[in-house]
Amino acid sequence: MALIHLTKDGFDKAVAQGLSMVDFWASWCGPCRMVAPVMDELAKTYDGRVLVGKVDVDAEPELAQRFGVMSIPTVVFLKDGREIDRKVGAMPPASYAGVLDANL
Repeated sequence: MALIHLTKDGFDKAVAQGLSMVDFWASWCGPCRMVAPVMDELAKTYDGRVLVGKVDVDAEPELAQRFGVMSIPTVVFLKDGREIDRKVGAMPPASYAGVLDANL
């Protein structure tokens, strides 16, 4: 599955089952632009095993508030809809992959 853009309307259903990784970002954020290709690559690598999504904090402030996102990029990891980990700031791909591999 390709990387998907999530909105408040479909968010809970999308992350309800299995492992999800959600990137909270904004178009004006430099570090977010650095993380974007990493998310695209991880979406391909974990296709069929992990939902990889993005939430634009400017378009979806309710979701950002719900998850207490204070800095972006923030990547939230969820298992069956519950947060299990998060990474704040631009991280190397192995940092995200390590959380995914540990929870598959």
